[in-house]
Amino acid sequence: MRKYFLSAVAIFLLAIGSASAAPAAVTPAPAAPQPAANSAVDGWYWLTSDAKYSKYFEPKSVKVVKSANTSRGQVATVIEAWTKTTYSYAGAQETIANYEIKNLIPNPANLAYSLAEVQINPQNRTIQYLKENFYDPNGKVIWSKVNGRVKEINSQEFDEDFYAAIVDAVFRHGENDRRSAPDRWIDLWEIKAPDGSLTRLTADTTTMRLKGENLILWEWQESKSAQNKIIEVKFMKKSVNLPKGTEKVISGKYWTAGKGWQVLDDDREGLYRAIDEKSPEYKGLVRLRAFAEGYSTWVNRYSID
Repeated sequence: MRKYFLSAVAIFLLAIGSASAAPAAVTPAPAAPQPAANSAVDGWYWLTSDAKYSKYFEPKSVKVVKSANTSRGQVATVIEAWTKTTYSYAGAQETIANYEIKNLIPNPANLAYSLAEVQINPQNRTIQYLKENFYDPNGKVIWSKVNGRVKEINSQEFDEDFYAAIVDAVFRHGENDRRSAPDRWIDLWEIKAPDGSLTRLTADTTTMRLKGENLILWEWQESKSAQNKIIEVKFMKKSVNLPKGTEKVISGKYWTAGKGWQVLDDDREGLYRAIDEKSPEYKGLVRLRAFAEGYSTWVNRYSID
């Protein structure tokens, strides 16, 4: 919906006011959806609110557009639904800046809410905004946009609330429950250097899904000094071949105090690398194997293989 990878409304609240501002600590995932006070009137169900935005979705609008025939029956591959976002003044101001439409809506007070038709692919955890209408306080459309970019849902995306609610409405596998679970993020490994600095890698279980032998997931790697100051952060999408014990970085970002956030380059040009059995990373591999075995239903929840 908007350029929100580094937004402050994420599970990891990233302080990016300047290139030297360190990412903030991890905060708990939001609670499961609850009906808004007016849901019985207009059909919109409340998902979450903060100082800038309130998010809703319309359960009756959720529909399966395409399905795949599998040994387990029909599995939805394309889902569409309608969402609603209301804005405070600060939220409207941020949205106008993200969409670069200040020339069209110079006064943030004129942007009250937006309605959007979204399309979701659960196998790849993607969402696309097919249509967005932005309204003033009187309910008049003041700007519209169609065919937004396709983006993958992870903990940094503004749209995670919408994605989880809509997918749960179809599959009921507990996307929202896993988002708010105390073990959503699991430790894979940590290394303490002689100088007292510590590097820790955690994995987001909400993003895990098996494609063949490969476990696809997002990881958060954080390095801190002996004084507990953040030195470096890496946020990475990985593919881990569980039987072979190999992995590769698909995409990601990294942060340093001197340069802020930058694209994480893959120095192996998309090739898998073997995980040394004597390395800390191997402990992470063992943990991922155990998770995939213990939570087999979860990692295969939308599989069409």
